[in-house]
Amino acid sequence: MASTSWVRVVLLVSFSVLLTLALGFGLPAVLNLAAGCFGFAEKSVTECIVFVYLVFVAYVAMPRVPRGVKNKAVFITGCDSGYGKALAKHLHKLGFTVFAGCLLKVNELKCDRMNVLQLDVRSEEQVTKAVEYVQEGLGDKATGLWALVNNAGISTFGEVEFTSMDTYKQVSEVNLWGTIRVTKAFLPLVRRAKGRVVNLAGVYGRMGCVLRSQLCVSKYGVEAFSDCLRYEMRLWGVKVSIVEAGSLAGAKGNLARDTVSATANKLWHEAAAPVKEDYGKAHFDQQMALVRSGCTAGDRDVRPVLDDITDAIVSKRPYTRYNPMDFWPRPGHFKRSLLPFS
Repeated sequence: MASTSWVRVVLLVSFSVLLTLALGFGLPAVLNLAAGCFGFAEKSVTECIVFVYLVFVAYVAMPRVPRGVKNKAVFITGCDSGYGKALAKHLHKLGFTVFAGCLLKVNELKCDRMNVLQLDVRSEEQVTKAVEYVQEGLGDKATGLWALVNNAGISTFGEVEFTSMDTYKQVSEVNLWGTIRVTKAFLPLVRRAKGRVVNLAGVYGRMGCVLRSQLCVSKYGVEAFSDCLRYEMRLWGVKVSIVEAGSLAGAKGNLARDTVSATANKLWHEAAAPVKEDYGKAHFDQQMALVRSGCTAGDRDVRPVLDDITDAIVSKRPYTRYNPMDFWPRPGHFKRSLLPFS
């Protein structure tokens, strides 16, 4: 979970206090009956349960305590911009040796303990060279690589009948097959370190959404792959976590308005004539306006995402899934992930 905001703390504590009072004083007969069955004093049981529950609430509401993992080596994909670039700088400041894979902007991150390399996750050859580069940079190969963060990804939009098969393949080639390709290549190094694999899936790995089937297909696959990998890696002591970042389009900047306009024109012009006739230009323009309205949506602060990825890397017992997002979208995401038919 992301670092707890004050709003979330107040809401959590307020709700929990009410629930505590209901449990403590609304069910005394049941509690006292249970206490009598085990030979305890009646009043002491109710007080103890209330006390234990309040301690639990305090524990949940408290921010995370930083761990002491330092001087470890981490490999991150997709460091040209967005989460990857910010994470590389963040972990570098914390003292990690960072290997940052960039598709294009290789020279922007170079500095002490920051090893930047060319990496296209779609290329078997480049992934193999990346493994060799990291092995040389580790020095003592027996210690292995502490963490792998699969961050590289691309995104697009469009209704199913406006989306070509090539587009589905292109998105999955990076988001899904790229994640699997890089993981398989680096896994021997991660196993030696009994380290971590952290995969970024986003909320679209848990719920469907109009206009985003291309992304959902690839991210659902990342979730499935990560879960299967986690089961297998327990034998080796490797932890596998998924980060399901929420509405952070404004922070990521991967859907600028000019990009939306260019993609929208391409979708319309390449669509089959029957599709254009049935849907109509008015409907299409309305859907594209919906996409444009989301270009700057969500929280622009990437720190919750960086905090969760960092926790997955340094925590002794990292979470299976992290959900860094603003508080208010949570109920909607929760509903749509559990009730896809609604």
